[in-house]
Amino acid sequence: MSMDRLKSLYYGLYGENGITNFFYDQLVGIMETAKANRSPQLKRQDKKGNSWYLSEKMVGVMLYVDKFSEDLKKFESKIEYLSDLGVTYVHFMPLLQPREGQNDGGYAVADYLNVDKRLGTMDQLERVVGKLKRKGIRTCIDFVLNHTAKEHEWAQRSKKNEPGYEDMYYMFDNYGIPSEYEKTMTEIFPSVAPKNFTYYEDIQKFVMTRFYEFQWDLNYKNPNVFNKIAEVLLTLANKGIDIFRLDAIPYMWKELGTNCMNLPQVHTLLKMYEMIVEEVCPSVIFLGEAIVEPHEIVKYFGTPQEKECHIMYNASLMVLLWNSLATRDVRLMEKSLAIDYGTPEDGVWINYARCHDDIGWGFETNIIRELGMDPEAHKQFIIQFMEGKFPGSFSRGELYEFNPQTLDARNSGTMASMCGLEEAIVEKDRYKLELSVKRILLLNSIIISYTGIPLLYSGDELGQLNWWDYKKDSKIAHDSRWLHRPPMDWEKAANRHDQSTVEGILFSRIKEMIEVRKSHDVFSSKLHSIPVDTQNKAVFGFHKENRMLVLANFSEREQVVDCNTVNWFGLPGELHDLIQGKTVRLWENIVLGPYEYLWLV
Repeated sequence: MSMDRLKSLYYGLYGENGITNFFYDQLVGIMETAKANRSPQLKRQDKKGNSWYLSEKMVGVMLYVDKFSEDLKKFESKIEYLSDLGVTYVHFMPLLQPREGQNDGGYAVADYLNVDKRLGTMDQLERVVGKLKRKGIRTCIDFVLNHTAKEHEWAQRSKKNEPGYEDMYYMFDNYGIPSEYEKTMTEIFPSVAPKNFTYYEDIQKFVMTRFYEFQWDLNYKNPNVFNKIAEVLLTLANKGIDIFRLDAIPYMWKELGTNCMNLPQVHTLLKMYEMIVEEVCPSVIFLGEAIVEPHEIVKYFGTPQEKECHIMYNASLMVLLWNSLATRDVRLMEKSLAIDYGTPEDGVWINYARCHDDIGWGFETNIIRELGMDPEAHKQFIIQFMEGKFPGSFSRGELYEFNPQTLDARNSGTMASMCGLEEAIVEKDRYKLELSVKRILLLNSIIISYTGIPLLYSGDELGQLNWWDYKKDSKIAHDSRWLHRPPMDWEKAANRHDQSTVEGILFSRIKEMIEVRKSHDVFSSKLHSIPVDTQNKAVFGFHKENRMLVLANFSEREQVVDCNTVNWFGLPGELHDLIQGKTVRLWENIVLGPYEYLWLV
């Protein structure tokens, strides 16, 4: 990385003046100090660079420490479990010190350099990170860039207008400028946190609070904010963190007269942070969280010359997988995934079937119309189906952010409950149970085989059900997303090697898929997945640059694929299924059982 280029971007953003000179020199000092403080072990890691994220060996799991192991000390005894499953990186959901009380699931950070007191200390986190590294497991943490808790030291000092802390947040003496912002800004949580500004009587100011009242938006127009965040980032990187999940990045820069999302300056900020990391700790990578349209998401990878984020969430794939299960029709998925939005060669997607968040139904509406459906009616169908209210639905879940006027909503629920396992257990129906297990394995087969990095949600590998007890806790009862954030069931985990149990079947099959993935370079993120029209709307197919063919039946009925639809792109006549070991001949029609998947090489 050229320091000249970093300087050029910095001055381009903040102007050529004495104040910028001061802050740029300060930034260089922060970088030099962090570089000098980097441990010999981490420097050895840095020498190998950061292309490790492209490897077929990348498989992640996301978890809340308190739900998984109560605290970091007890987490140490659970590392063996993760190693047994075969994961190679752990995404710890927010664990930096949040504010007391309501804290948006930990995303209202009161102290970036301390761990949530309930979970342990920074020293314990560093110890856990070291133990994971020795097991070949990397660590990812959430890093909230857009806002801090209003209790954060910076906010408290900014309230008092202390020298050096002025203008670190958006504060106004009257509603004049806020009212202008409100004309074009969108609302993120319109029903629970409407508007983007809050008036505080104690300081007699309006403060920008884009997410919740207790989260104050940082003002990146002030270079002091940029530098302080850079310092925190490098301090945490020196604790051994490998992946930073950059939260809510589209919102980082605000301009009057715009919707204050996806502005060009956001990309400049990210490019500079990536250059800083490349200089100080080059084995570290960024995972970007941007829940925006596909053509906007790809921009957050940056350009081949100037990276921003190395990996991004493939929210579209998640939505398309559930849609295919509900409709038994893969055409929307096949056509949507065939669109090339310009993902760069070294830009990698995180593939997941669900995460800690709700599922919002963003589809390519023109494709829905092309398939002869009405986009709004289809959205209503999928919302009702996933809640379990549509006739014949196997899913059990809840609505999130329901709008009674428009009937718009998102959905909450664990993978197993939305795949029908909860219904099967409640109804004591063995056939439904068998089908639900097949659906869970089918979804995992796609996220583990498709180009990108598979990310499991902790407990899904055991088929954990919805956690309805969240309603008993007044602090979280208002938020249905806790339905799919259950405490880890260690009694179920003890059955993971017992093939007579659901958890035993799921754990062993998912572990097998992970082992197969890690031992074949055809799963490397360097190879693209190209959707194939199987001429059967229930069967999804894709090939990996003529080296592999994956077929997946999204129906509970046996399906046949005409061999002529999948034998034209150069694969040999006889193929071997990496999962079952059976042979498939491309001169014969291919029969897939209910929810069967084939990884053919």
